[in-house]
Parts: sequence; structure tokens; C-alpha cells
Amino acid sequence: MTNTDPMPSIFTKIINGEIPCHKVAETDEFLAFLDVRPMTEGHTLCVPKREVDYYFDLTDEELTKLTLFSKAVALAIKKVVDCKRVAVGVLGLEVPHAHVHLVPVVSEDDFRFGKSIEVSADRTAELREAISEAYSA
Repeated sequence: MTNTDPMPSIFTKIINGEIPCHKVAETDEFLAFLDVRPMTEGHTLCVPKREVDYYFDLTDEELTKLTLFSKAVALAIKKVVDCKRVAVGVLGLEVPHAHVHLVPVVSEDDFRFGKSIEVSADRTAELREAISEAYSA
């Protein structure tokens, strides 16, 4: 998953294994991992492995597949995290690499870009394992 730009995005570095992540799901085309600055416990990012800056620059096929991948990950999150819904957000300004935010929410106040909570390393590892298991089940 290389990029012709001299500076690949942080997500490309994660995809290439240059930076560690808390991976919860992966296919040949997509990767899902826990956000390092989560809005809520279980906040997960779904990214295409092909580096594309803008979400709507993905091909129709990639958008469809990313949506279906994100749905499967969201269903896994919902099995693990006590929430009313898993909210979906695409902002795309934080990292120049298309990505989908999946955020377990109880109320609208739980979904706020720029807001983050602290999650312990042990809890993060527990969430990663549980969501990963729920995804592959």
C-alpha cells in the first residue's frame, strides 16, 4: 500500500505495520482499529488500504465495500459495547486518508469530534480482543 507522495498518511504507516495499532478487523482491502483518541469506549476507525485522501474520491465499488465492511465492524462493536447505537461519521480533516468513524453512543453528546476520553491500556486490549472475536464470529 504505497503512495507516490513523499509523506504517506499515518494510516498508511499503520496499514504497512510501521506504526502499531489495536486492530479489530481486516480484509484484503480494509483495516479497522481502535481510535487512539476515542470519543467513547470502542470508537473504531475503518480505513481502505489504498491511500485516498477524500472519502468521495473512492470508487463506487470501494465505497460500497467500505460501507459493508464498516457495517460488519459496527455489528461486532454493538455486541461488545453497551450502547444504543453505533454512530457513523466521516469528516476526513484530521488525517488525509479516507476513513469512517464508528462510535458507540448512548446519546448525541457521545459523538463530538474534538472530544476524547481516556481508556486504560488494559481496557483497550480487552475491547480490541472482544470486538475482534465478535467480528470473526
